[in-house]
Amino acid sequence: MNDCQHGHTATLSAPTHPQTEPVAGPDVSDWGRRFEDLASRLDRRFRRREQRARVREYLQALLSPLDRKNGWQIAEAAGVVSLDQMQRFVRTAPWDEHAVQDNLPQYVIEHLADLSDVLVLDETGFLTRGERSAGVQRQYSGTAGRIKNCQIGVFLAYASAKGSALIDGELYLPKSWTDDRERCRQAGISDDVAFATKPELARQMLERARSARVTANWVTADEVYGGNPVLRNWLRSHGQSYVMAVAQTEAVQVAGLRDPKPVPAWDLIGCLYGVLESFECRCW
Repeated sequence: MNDCQHGHTATLSAPTHPQTEPVAGPDVSDWGRRFEDLASRLDRRFRRREQRARVREYLQALLSPLDRKNGWQIAEAAGVVSLDQMQRFVRTAPWDEHAVQDNLPQYVIEHLADLSDVLVLDETGFLTRGERSAGVQRQYSGTAGRIKNCQIGVFLAYASAKGSALIDGELYLPKSWTDDRERCRQAGISDDVAFATKPELARQMLERARSARVTANWVTADEVYGGNPVLRNWLRSHGQSYVMAVAQTEAVQVAGLRDPKPVPAWDLIGCLYGVLESFECRCW
């Protein structure tokens, strides 16, 4: 570069950077074999060969890098001639989704089991329009951070140092739905589905996990679940250690104290976690 003011020529060179080792990406060399191992576990859940082929197409579309994964995009990615074919497979084809779901926990445990394992309870909202989607109403959604028209799902995840994965889930049905059986029927909800609170749904999923021999060192959840004494008592009755957020006004039994004390008196907990919320911990 010419510097006219000082009458000399200077050269600029690119800055040098220390050599770094390339970051190793995930090993996908045997992805096809692993996918087939997963899909083959589900074969006995589907009677017809066409259904077994369809479930492979559906799973591959779900695992693809599609920007959106609604019915149209999934059908197109799967190479299905019409959307109706994929919708029939998901909605009306004769297969038991609960039986399929039973395969999931054991598959997750085989790959992620570790001494650091934790079961995580949480919920999420699915924003939607209209009033016909099952469970939809104006309710608080953590996804939106405010009250919106949405559906709420309660989920159970297994997490360890090796990774994490959802192993169960339940759709929360508000009383505005369970009190209107005709509305439920139109949405495909059977008459035997009764109202259940979110902590009750959480307990049902934990019971299924125990039945599937899925155990963990800890169960953790936020205040929606930690504030429910029935759920906490159920965990204690099964010898399950847990860490759950509770309101600061919640009275809990502290080891060494005869009477329950409000959580703020349990100063150690607030210091231990360094957060504004207080937690109830139980080890058995």
